[in-house]
Amino acid sequence: MCRNIHTLHNFEPAASNDEVHAAALQYVRKVSGSTKPSKANAEAFERAVAEIAHITQHLLDDLVTSAPPKNREVEAQKARERSAGRYAAA
Repeated sequence: MCRNIHTLHNFEPAASNDEVHAAALQYVRKVSGSTKPSKANAEAFERAVAEIAHITQHLLDDLVTSAPPKNREVEAQKARERSAGRYAAA
């Protein structure tokens, strides 16, 4: 869907409120087709971001796994390596 939305589940430390909000914002931007809503749509846009962030936090709180938590730095390094591989081929 949107490359800017990253997996937030099963990290240590857990996803912050800012990370959850950023993911919700990216989702609403993608669905609405707008990065900055008009004044007429601003309230609906912000309400959608807040509601999606809220339900996303509930989802993350309720998910369970037996896998060990992932390390943010290790996962970021893997992403950088995948990116370098994609762009090196071009």
